[in-house]
Amino acid sequence: MTPQQTAEGLGIKFETLTPGYLNLCIRSGNQLLSSGHVSSLKGKLGAGTSTEEGYAAARECAAKILNSVWNAHGTLDGLRVIKVLGCVNSAPDFIEQHLVINGASDLLHEVFGKTGDGYHARSALGFVSLPTGAAVEVEVIFEIKS
Repeated sequence: MTPQQTAEGLGIKFETLTPGYLNLCIRSGNQLLSSGHVSSLKGKLGAGTSTEEGYAAARECAAKILNSVWNAHGTLDGLRVIKVLGCVNSAPDFIEQHLVINGASDLLHEVFGKTGDGYHARSALGFVSLPTGAAVEVEVIFEIKS
C-alpha cells in the first residue's frame, strides 16, 4: 500500500482546509515544512496529564500535519519524513518528553515505514507552556522525492 492508502486505512481524515493567518504547510524547493500543530488536549505533562495521554496527543498532532501536507501537496505519496520537532508542555520534573513524542513518530513510521521513508531525525523538548495551553505541539519537515 502507498502512504496515502495506509493513512486512510488508519482512519486519518483528509479534508480541505480554509487558509488562515499562517500557512500550515509550505513548499520550499523539494521540501514541505509544516507549522507547529497543537493537540486538542490541554494540560501539563507530569502535572495531571499522563505520558500515555501525551502520546495520544502527539499522534493527533501528526495526523493533523498529514492533513495539512495533503492540502499543500495533494497526496502523501512520494514523500520522505526528514525531521520531527516535538514540544511538550512539561512540569519542571517531567523527563518523558521522548516517550510523548513517540506518538507522532510512531504514526509517521506506520504511514511511511519505520526503516524507509518514515525513518527520521527528531527532537523532543520540554516547554514551560505552549500556545492555547496545548499539551503537545509538533512540526515536521518532509522531502518531496519526485
